[in-house]
Amino acid sequence: MPREHEAASVTVRYWAGARAAAGVDSDVVTGCRTVADAVASVATLHPGLAAVTAVSTLLLDGRATHRDHDLPDGSVLEVLPPFAGG
Repeated sequence: MPREHEAASVTVRYWAGARAAAGVDSDVVTGCRTVADAVASVATLHPGLAAVTAVSTLLLDGRATHRDHDLPDGSVLEVLPPFAGG
């Protein structure tokens, strides 16, 4: 089990407009300590994704999270952009 603040490997899943901006369903990023680190890593991989993540809801292992939240190794971060519909 990782110690607090240890760098993690995280799966980042994209939904709707985030998937379109990334061009893939998901990525695995490593060396991340916080949600912000993971978001920055995927924005480097997919430059068009930065604008989408800026307005997206982020879920960490199925629960809403903030960018300063620590990432456990093996966790799943989901990027859910705002969407319209009913």
